[in-house]
Amino acid sequence: MSRDIKDRAQRHPEKAHRADAPLLRKPDWIRVKAPTSEGYRRTRDIMRENRLVTVCEEAGCPNVGECWSQGHATMMIMGEICTRGCTFCNVATGRPDALDVFEPGRVAVAVEKLGLNHVVITSVDRDDLADGGAEHIAQTIRAVRRKAPGTTIEVLTPDFLKCGPDALEVVVAAKPDVFNHNLETVPGLYPEVRPGARYFHSLRLLQRVKELDPSMFTKSGIMVGLGEDRQSVIQVMDDMRAADVDFLTIGQYLQPTPKHHAVNRFVTPEEFASYEKAAFGKGFLMVSATPLTRSSYHAGDDFARLRAARLAKLGEA
Repeated sequence: MSRDIKDRAQRHPEKAHRADAPLLRKPDWIRVKAPTSEGYRRTRDIMRENRLVTVCEEAGCPNVGECWSQGHATMMIMGEICTRGCTFCNVATGRPDALDVFEPGRVAVAVEKLGLNHVVITSVDRDDLADGGAEHIAQTIRAVRRKAPGTTIEVLTPDFLKCGPDALEVVVAAKPDVFNHNLETVPGLYPEVRPGARYFHSLRLLQRVKELDPSMFTKSGIMVGLGEDRQSVIQVMDDMRAADVDFLTIGQYLQPTPKHHAVNRFVTPEEFASYEKAAFGKGFLMVSATPLTRSSYHAGDDFARLRAARLAKLGEA
């Protein structure tokens, strides 16, 4: 973990959600090197200059060194304080500040400076806002389109649980190339892992995107190692395919601090390969299932493969 990420975690002691739970020793296949490259420093500096928050830092992503060395930072808009208290997440929970109306423009400037072919934009949950921040997300999409018209855009959105249906429509109307909303875990674990969310609401959200725009790619992901069993993971795959989700990600849950939900076990690379094979067999156009898989990990390369897979499928029709 980099000094930047450690410092940020120390500044947010309120991120703790659970009573003390021991941290399991990570196996060799989950270990990564600390970020030190010039590319990493350049990406960090661009984020700082534009006063942008990244989920890479806030969530303590293990891939930050690799991704930032290539200029691939996942920007987290609408502040760094979430209104939810998910027990797996290292993002601060509390009362957020007012939205920054200039943030969409700063995101667009950063995308242009980084020279990104594909950008992932995520956000905290904003249950304090009537539209859950939908219009702010849409404004960010439009700002990036104006500043970097050649960049494809992937949004990783909240669930808009406490908003009307218009919130989702606002985001879809802004036409991101990929609409991503993570289910995060199996339904049986929602009460302890995502107490503020509802599994079938999130599933319906993804299905509704396809109803609003059948051409839009949809994507969702889960973590494993939280206490789920294989059959429940397979059922989530079936639920996602019933909602016509195109792209599935599965990654290992890593416990951010002793006060977060404990890691139940470390899933082996062989098990991940088995999940990937099962998912492709169920009809997903794209699957990423490895211990280090995260929503935005290799997102640009995966998007190119996703488009190619759709074209191939259309060619077979």
